This record gives sequence, C-alpha cells and structure tokens, in this order.
Amino acid sequence: MSSEVTAGSTQEFVTRIGGRIRVLRKQRGWSVQQLAEAAGLSRRMLTDIELGQANPSLSTVDRAARALDTDFAALALPARDTADEEVEGTLVWQDPDGSQALLLGATQDPRAELWRWTLAPGGAYTAEPDRPGAQEIHHVLSGRLTLTLESGPHVLTPGQSAVIASDQQYAYRNEDTQPVVFVRVVTGA
Repeated sequence: MSSEVTAGSTQEFVTRIGGRIRVLRKQRGWSVQQLAEAAGLSRRMLTDIELGQANPSLSTVDRAARALDTDFAALALPARDTADEEVEGTLVWQDPDGSQALLLGATQDPRAELWRWTLAPGGAYTAEPDRPGAQEIHHVLSGRLTLTLESGPHVLTPGQSAVIASDQQYAYRNEDTQPVVFVRVVTGA
C-alpha cells in the first residue's frame, strides 16, 4: 500500500480497520503491546493503525486479523444491514498512478475474498506471502496482467485465468500501455 492516504475511500478504510482492531483487542482484554507481539507488528505501528493515522499494507492488516482470530474481510468490509444491499466495493489500496484494489465481498466458511483490481500502465503491486496453502484465482477482464512468481513470470490476457499459490513472494504487474482490470479470488489466506 502507498505510504500516505490518497483518497477519501482509503481514509474510510483506514479508519474502519483501526476502530475494529481496537474493539476486538479490547474485547480480548489485550494491551496494544500484547496484540503487537501476537501479530508480529511494532507497538507504534499498531497504535497508529488503531488511531487511523497509518495506512498499513494489506499483509499488516491480515496479520492483525489473524492474531485477533478474524480475517481481513471482517475488518475491511462495511457492515451491511441486509443481504440484498448492493455494495460497489471497498477501496482498500490505491496508488497515485490510478491503480487500485476494491474488496467486493467475502465469505466466512470457507473463507474467500472477491476483489477487482485495476493496474495503470506500468503499475505494480508486490504482495507478501500468505499463510501456507493459500491460493488466488485471477481472471483478466481487460488488458494484460503479468504475475511475477518464484517460478518466473506468467502473462494473462483478456478471458484467461490462473490459479497460483499465494504462500510465496509474488507481484502483479502491468507492463503494457493500457490499464489491466482483473478479478482476484483469495482462498485460505
């Protein structure tokens, strides 16, 4: 994630996750230090997240969620009043070049997340490995997506899909002159 908040929706996301982390931490009776140790984060970073003053990486939010026995989506998605309510997605990551990631929805059992990503020409996102056994499905709607994996690059064009193990270093790249739009489904993270 970029180091500063770049859009109102992103600030809304940062504020939402900070408040939810604080509530869950207090429900457990944990101090900030106890959660920081359980999540493998610095106390300072966690304090800034709870106050909505830090824009954490997706993996940092995921580590805090795991330490609190919840998941990324439970912290990130807005509460919905009814199952029929339409949601356009939650802007979770945005880059000044116009690249962005929207979390569209999630299931609890089994845990799965549905995302819509857009990478501007030359845009990239480097991910940290998920827990062992985690996978992602990618389906390209438009443009050309390069998945950079430990085994080497894998290029997908419109209409193509791929399943990757996400418990490795990996990245999404757009090495083309047109934006790439793709759907991402995460399981087991």
